[in-house]
Amino acid sequence: MIDLNTMVDPDRGWNDPRIYTDQDLYERELEHVFGRTWLFLAHDSQLPKPGSFIQTYMAEDPVLVVRQRDGSVKAFLNQCRHRGMRICRTDAGTSKTFTCTYHGWAYDLAGNLINVPLEEQAYRNEIDKSEWGALKVPRIANYRGFHFGTWSEETPEFEDYLGDMAFYFDAVVDRFDGGLELAPGTTKWVIDCNWKFAAEQFASDMYHAPVSHASAMMALTEDPNASGGQTDPNIPGRQFGGNGHGSGGFFKPEAVMKAPYFGDATYEWLRTKEDEHRQRLGPERVLKVDNHNTIFPNFSWLALGLSTMRVWHPRGPGQVEVWAWSYLPKDAPDEVKAEMRKMTQRTFSPAGSFETDDGENWTEIQQVLRGHKARTSRFHTGMGLGYEETDVHGLPGTSNYVYAEHAARGFYRRWSDLVTGTPWAQIQKPNRASEAADAALTDKA
Repeated sequence: MIDLNTMVDPDRGWNDPRIYTDQDLYERELEHVFGRTWLFLAHDSQLPKPGSFIQTYMAEDPVLVVRQRDGSVKAFLNQCRHRGMRICRTDAGTSKTFTCTYHGWAYDLAGNLINVPLEEQAYRNEIDKSEWGALKVPRIANYRGFHFGTWSEETPEFEDYLGDMAFYFDAVVDRFDGGLELAPGTTKWVIDCNWKFAAEQFASDMYHAPVSHASAMMALTEDPNASGGQTDPNIPGRQFGGNGHGSGGFFKPEAVMKAPYFGDATYEWLRTKEDEHRQRLGPERVLKVDNHNTIFPNFSWLALGLSTMRVWHPRGPGQVEVWAWSYLPKDAPDEVKAEMRKMTQRTFSPAGSFETDDGENWTEIQQVLRGHKARTSRFHTGMGLGYEETDVHGLPGTSNYVYAEHAARGFYRRWSDLVTGTPWAQIQKPNRASEAADAALTDKA
C-alpha cells in the first residue's frame, strides 16, 4: 500500500519511482489530477466555422470540441448516454449533429440529445431527452485562441491557474500581430513510458541535451565538433517554475538565430518581424524566453524553430499517447510555413532526430522499473536546490539556473497536492525558494 503523502519530497529533492508504475496511483491521477486541472482541447485554427469539431481526450476520456453557431466553443464527452458508444468516430470535420452508430441516438452541436429512434414505440414517448444529453465539460477558457477545459468547478480561473507562466506562454502565442495557427492534421504516436517523464522533461530538463542529443545536434548542424548543447557553465540561461508549470532555456545573443533551425527564407522573413516581436514582448523577453515549456499537467511546446506543441495523453501507468502539431505564424508566406513544418518533422516528430532520443530514454527507464529493486531506489531531483531566485533577469516568478530541477520539483509538488486530494482552496501558489533553501540547509546540517 502506497502512502500518498510520501511519494515525493520537493523540499529535499527526491521522488519515489512507484509514481511511474503503480496502477492504483494512476487511477487516482485520472480523478484527482486530470479531473481537477485545465487541459488543452483545441486551437481556434482547428475550429474555423460553426459546426467544426475535433475529437480529442481529457486524459482517457474522449471528448468532442465543437464550434457553436454563435461562434463559442463547447466540449462534451464523446459517449452516448444510452449504452456508452462514441457518438462520433471521425477525428475532425464539420457536422450539424452527432449520431451514435449503435442505436442511433442523435445529439446537436452542444451535446443535447435531439433524436431517439422509435421514441413512440420503444419509449412510449416517456423519455425526457433533456436529461440524457452528453456529459458537458462545464468550464472552457479561451486564452489567445487556445481553448482549455476542466471538469472541476473548484479549479481556479485559467489565468490564475497560469500565474506567472502566462508571461512565458505569451512569448510564443502573442509574438506575432497575426497570431498563430496549428498546421492541419495531428501527428500521433505511442511511447511505452509514464506520461510524467515527458511532461516534466519539457518543463524542466535542459541537463540531458548535451548528452542525449549530441549526435542529433551534430547531424543537424553538420558540425562534427557540435556537442549537442550548451556545456559552458558561464553561458546564461534560466529555468522558471511556478504552479506546477515550467519554462526554460538559454539566453539568445540575437532575436532570430539562423543556424541550425532556419533556412534562408524563414530567417529573412523572421528578421522583418524583429521590431514587431520586440514591441509585443519587450526586448528582454525576445532574447530570454525560449526552448522547453509545460503547462501543468500535460500541454507542452518548444521554441519557435522547433515549433512543436503537444499533449501527453496518459494511457495507463506505462504508456503515453503523444498528439503533436506544428505551430506556425498565421501570416507567414507558404514557403516559410513549409520550411518550419519541415524543421519540426526533422527534429520533434515520431522519427525526429531529437524526439527519438527522448523516447528511447523514457522507455528504457520504464523497462528498468519493472524490477522490484529498481522501484525501491529514490530518484534525485535536487539539482539547484536552495539557489532559487525571484523576479531576476527581467523574468517574473521564481527561477533558477537553466541546469536545474527547480521546475521539476514544482511539477511534482503540484502533482502531489492534487493526487492526495488536497482541495484547491488549500493549495498555495508556490513561492518556495526560502522553504527549499531551509530544507537544503537542514539536510546538510
